[in-house]
Amino acid sequence: MSRQPPTLEDVAREAGVSRATVSRVVNGVRNVDPAIQEVVRQAIDRTGYTPNRAARSLVTRRAETVALVVSGAGDLSEDGQIDFAARVFADPFFGRVVAGVVSYLRPHSMHPVLMFAESAKDRHEVLSYLRQGRADGALVVSTHPDDPLPALLAGAHLPAVLFARPARAVPLSYVDLAHRDGGRLAAEHLLARGCRTPATICGPLDVAAGQERLAGFRDALARHGHPYAPAAEGGFTRDSGLTAMARLLADHPDIDGVFAANDLMAQGACQLLRERGKRIPEDVAVVGFDDSSAAVTCQPRLTTVRQPVEAMAARMAGLLDEHVRQVRREPTSVVFDPELVIRDSA
Repeated sequence: MSRQPPTLEDVAREAGVSRATVSRVVNGVRNVDPAIQEVVRQAIDRTGYTPNRAARSLVTRRAETVALVVSGAGDLSEDGQIDFAARVFADPFFGRVVAGVVSYLRPHSMHPVLMFAESAKDRHEVLSYLRQGRADGALVVSTHPDDPLPALLAGAHLPAVLFARPARAVPLSYVDLAHRDGGRLAAEHLLARGCRTPATICGPLDVAAGQERLAGFRDALARHGHPYAPAAEGGFTRDSGLTAMARLLADHPDIDGVFAANDLMAQGACQLLRERGKRIPEDVAVVGFDDSSAAVTCQPRLTTVRQPVEAMAARMAGLLDEHVRQVRREPTSVVFDPELVIRDSA
């Protein structure tokens, strides 16, 4: 005869507490003493108790899932959507966002559902998914300034938090980085190294982060008597960094310092410089941005401006949880500070 699965009563006996206390811990009620919560969790581990998710949802009125939406502004064919997903997964930035989101959700017994919204049909599906209560809210990573999804979510009064300040103001919470300060840190470091002709590979100029990092870099140079810094626009990819570096060298062969607006472009720039026989950092110092995995796999290892993506994504998930629980009713913004990480390239 098979053994019956453990029940709340079994956990209560093991923990030495009441069934009601176990129920409050299992259902995520926040007014339980942390020490008692830990005793109950240990009892759950020892007994092998598994909460009935359907029953728990009836009690909490929550799906206990959140939609992690990677969104754009296109209206793509099926092949185009596959290419879009492939680009997302190729970028180490997205993996860091997922890691940060999961680091918050897992201890709170919540789970992410990955959704792509790169067409009008996709956006409709995201809205329907949320309206049907299949997820408690949306965490949105938008890849294009013309993305209509944030405004659609706000107009539908659905819980959502954005990664990065939206290009068009909408009443939704967001987390972001002080990008101008990051550009300033890169400029000041290159100047402190003695660079006399610094240049930059900026990000796409229709993206707020690209604009802000470029502005911060140029503002800091101007404050130190450098009225002009050559710039070549890239697309936040390694290949675009390589191409942009080639353009900069062709037009300004005396460049001795480069700030690339993300690590992938810096990696491409380093590859081109090595191919042209330039020593890094002796001939040309290179500074990246993000402090992603590309920074430590680059040759040489990148000096870079760190964007604490994991912490930002975890805070984004926490804000959504607060909105869903109605602990926080009004939209808010959380802006993180960048920091310079010095390695071998500059």
